[in-house]
Amino acid sequence: MTRKSSVSWRKTDDVASRPWTGTVREYDLIKELIIGVVVVGLLVLGVSAIFGSPDEPSVSLKAWATSAPADFVGTAAKELAGTSDSAGYGPPYNSTAGATQNIGPVDLQSLSGVRLPIDTANDFVITPLSTLPSPPTALARWKAATAQQRSDWAAAYSDALAAAPDNDPAKVAAGDYGPVPALTGALLDMARQGSLDGVLPSGGNFYNMDYTRSLLFLGDGGYFPDLAASQHLSGDQWGVMNETGDTPGQSWLWLFSLLYQVEPFKSAPNADALVVVTMLVLTALLALLPFIPGLRSIPRLIPLHRLVWKDYYRNR
Repeated sequence: MTRKSSVSWRKTDDVASRPWTGTVREYDLIKELIIGVVVVGLLVLGVSAIFGSPDEPSVSLKAWATSAPADFVGTAAKELAGTSDSAGYGPPYNSTAGATQNIGPVDLQSLSGVRLPIDTANDFVITPLSTLPSPPTALARWKAATAQQRSDWAAAYSDALAAAPDNDPAKVAAGDYGPVPALTGALLDMARQGSLDGVLPSGGNFYNMDYTRSLLFLGDGGYFPDLAASQHLSGDQWGVMNETGDTPGQSWLWLFSLLYQVEPFKSAPNADALVVVTMLVLTALLALLPFIPGLRSIPRLIPLHRLVWKDYYRNR
């Protein structure tokens, strides 16, 4: 008798066996299915059509050379002169002095070192032209010149392009530019034919999925930033755009993007480093939330869950 009473007591004390005393209402499965599939589906399609991001084609070097040849030639001249943004970026591409971003005395950008060395003149112009079946004769003159002579030629031509009407290479004033006009012109032809898109990223490898060089070259010109501005993705705006094709958008980037629009990140010269450190701190707080006194008590002190599940807690 004692054993039966103990089993009976345990059953009545079991939460799952207690009778439900909360609200009871009818449940229409067909109605739920229609709302969940048809209504919500139409709503999603409608909102996607109104607010969805455009399915833009991939940006290529061929499109750049065809749509903005003057910008392409001007950028190639800067790469030869070593005056482009990529040439002076600093780690992990090169060791340009004073180009890194610090957090106090800590030089975060230099911690990894120069892991992806980029020589803009050779990697973006000279090496691709050397892969042509009939490389331009100007290559030999460039390679035979001293580093100072190359720099002088490229800098002079880059300045002349900037002063020419519409930055048109055909309207550049006469000057001592050495083989630079021939080199940039040959690179433009190579890009227009589409072969530069295959040669520049590969770095001499047949199989390649690393588009670092192509993106850096594109970013040094004005064509790529202009495309971003046309889609309202410039520095004074923020948001997330769907990637080209049918792949999902990079929705996880919204918080990174948001931080760049608020102070002190917005006007800080080391904004990249500040944002990265801030995101590391926030991620650590989220991961360690169950172990941090005070933060782990927030759900108890601010019981929003009781508002969400009010029907349940009303009967507790």
